[in-house]
Amino acid sequence: MTEAAFDKGYWYAVELRKFAVELGIPSASRLRKDQLEAAIKQILRTGKKAFAESPKQARGGPRDVDQGLKLDLVVLHYTSNRETKLFIEREAAKVEPGFRRVSGTRYLLNRWREEQIAAGRKISYRDLVLQAIALNKSKTGPLRAESGRYINFISDFIANTTGASHAEAVKAWHEVKALDVPKTYAAWARGAKRKR
Repeated sequence: MTEAAFDKGYWYAVELRKFAVELGIPSASRLRKDQLEAAIKQILRTGKKAFAESPKQARGGPRDVDQGLKLDLVVLHYTSNRETKLFIEREAAKVEPGFRRVSGTRYLLNRWREEQIAAGRKISYRDLVLQAIALNKSKTGPLRAESGRYINFISDFIANTTGASHAEAVKAWHEVKALDVPKTYAAWARGAKRKR
C-alpha cells in the first residue's frame, strides 16, 4: 500500500492497531488514532519503522484527583474525569472572570499536556489552567484534528452548505467515504456532489 492509498481510505482505530501490529510498531495498543496513522504513514513513506510513543506517565502512585487537586500540584497521574475538568474550568474563571470553555479546547489542552510530559517538563495544574485560558483566547473556528477526517468533513460541510443539517452532512460523509478520494469536503465537492 502507498501513503496516497492509505490517505484515501478511512480507517477505524481497531483497523489501524491491527495494521500497526503487522508492521511491527511497538506499543500499538496504547497509541491514539492520530499517533497510529502517523507511524503507519512514516513506514509507508520511508520503509522504516516508526517508533511512535504514547505519552510518558509516572508509574505507580495515587491519581492526582485522589490527592486533592490544587494549583501547585505537579501533574503526575492526570485523570480526564468530570472532577478534573470542572477544577480546571473553575480555577480558570477565577483568573479570567466569565471564562467559558470553547469547544475543542479540552482536546488541545490534553495534547499540550502530553507534549510537555513527553518532553520531560514538570507542569502543575496552574500551568494547565493558564494554558486552558490561552487556548480559549486563541482558538477560532472549528477544531481541526489531523486524524479527525469525519469531524473536519462535517464541520466543513456545514460551514460551506447553506442551511445544511447534520443528517445531510453525515449522508455526504458516507458518500465520500465510499469513494477512492481523500476524505475531505473539497474532494466530495469535486466528485460526489456533481454526481447528485
